[in-house]
Amino acid sequence: MEPQLNHVFSFAHKEGKAYWFDGNLVEIKASGEETNDVFCLIEGVHPAGYETPLHLHRNEEETMYILEGEVIYTIGDKTVTGKVGTIIHAPRNMPHKFKVVSAEPARTLNLLTPAGGEQFYIESGVAANEHKLPPDTLKPDIEKMMAASQKYGIELLG
Repeated sequence: MEPQLNHVFSFAHKEGKAYWFDGNLVEIKASGEETNDVFCLIEGVHPAGYETPLHLHRNEEETMYILEGEVIYTIGDKTVTGKVGTIIHAPRNMPHKFKVVSAEPARTLNLLTPAGGEQFYIESGVAANEHKLPPDTLKPDIEKMMAASQKYGIELLG
């Protein structure tokens, strides 16, 4: 029998554990620890012009909801313009990437099912001492990012 959620949890805006990752702010709103590994929910703040590399997730589905800003999301051979209120779903094993095309930062909610993918950001990032974008001087640790991507089933394709 699958474990059931047996507790209530709540994190208000800026109360989740926050990390600086690759120029972004990542706030863990719900981790596998809180959800019995059913899902994790991550709020991301992405600077104007930010673009992820093409990648895929071997272990989870990824669903993004746009709260602020605008992104161009590419999933397989499909391109979606994500404006405020848009939901975009990338099935597991489907190559995808996104780019912030708005002049201001984009803010997103990212649902990973099942949980586990949040550990990639925790291990690859740096604990944020403020809930804002990291300083420009903070550069990503590519070796940590590559090791964590292999560990958590994220394949970087470009």
